[in-house]
Amino acid sequence: MPEPEAQVRVGSAPPEALDEGHSLWSDAWRRLRRNRLAFFGGCVLAVLAVLCAFGPIFSQSYREIHLDLGATPPSSAHWLGTDDLGRDLFSRILFGGRISIMVGLVATFVALVIGVTYGAIAGFVGGKTDALMMRIVDILYALPFTIFVILLMVFFGRNIFLLFFAIGAVEWLTMARIVRGQVLSVKRMEFIEAARTLGLGRRRIIFRHIIPNVLGPVIVYTTLTIPAVMLLEAFLSFLGLGVQAPMSSWGVLIKDGADKMEEFWWLLVFPGGIFSLTLFSLNFLGDGLRDALDVRAAKD
Repeated sequence: MPEPEAQVRVGSAPPEALDEGHSLWSDAWRRLRRNRLAFFGGCVLAVLAVLCAFGPIFSQSYREIHLDLGATPPSSAHWLGTDDLGRDLFSRILFGGRISIMVGLVATFVALVIGVTYGAIAGFVGGKTDALMMRIVDILYALPFTIFVILLMVFFGRNIFLLFFAIGAVEWLTMARIVRGQVLSVKRMEFIEAARTLGLGRRRIIFRHIIPNVLGPVIVYTTLTIPAVMLLEAFLSFLGLGVQAPMSSWGVLIKDGADKMEEFWWLLVFPGGIFSLTLFSLNFLGDGLRDALDVRAAKD
């Protein structure tokens, strides 16, 4: 009989013919690789990170002063030219990238720890505790953050580690709101109810079960926080309140270049171009991660 044979053929299909299951992260990685702008941004960031980490070791010292040379345009000896003190601009950009990227990563990590912990506790506990914690966030939102950072730098000294903490301490509010919103939806799921039934404590449920399940939006917002932090550091350095000499950052180099842009254009164009390229790459990567981690995209 034809119908039973057809049923047998379908039922006896080899396992290799069936589609293999994919995890959320493997699907996200596959979609991210298909996003050309995001993949380009990730490659650019990787190259810049390697250059800034190891480039100053092999390039000319960023502190070497050659007053007899002065400011010279790009040449074979100095690829991006020199500043008014004869220092190689390429070396200074690479070393300044270390500071700018470090500020972005460390300050974002501070904001990440504070915001995720604060938002997860507020969303999970709920009730009056949640309302009080969110009102505190609303009050802090009303404060001028830039002036708050400037006051910290003025009262406690211009220390680079204080700069990390000061910037991170004002960038966690949006992260807290995002995490709280995610936690409010996750805490009603069955596996959280099962954890409560098993008698697990609040701390274990929050840090072992809830936070790992809200990492998607957290990762996306983290990639968007890093450029915001780097821009704030550049703004503070432009005001003379950021990284202090003899250290330098991209913000410091842009400030120095802006002061001399009419005479020595390369002092502004090259640091500003590298800084803009980094910010564009971070934003492209953040947008790509947002699309890749969107579970609705898996249906496309």
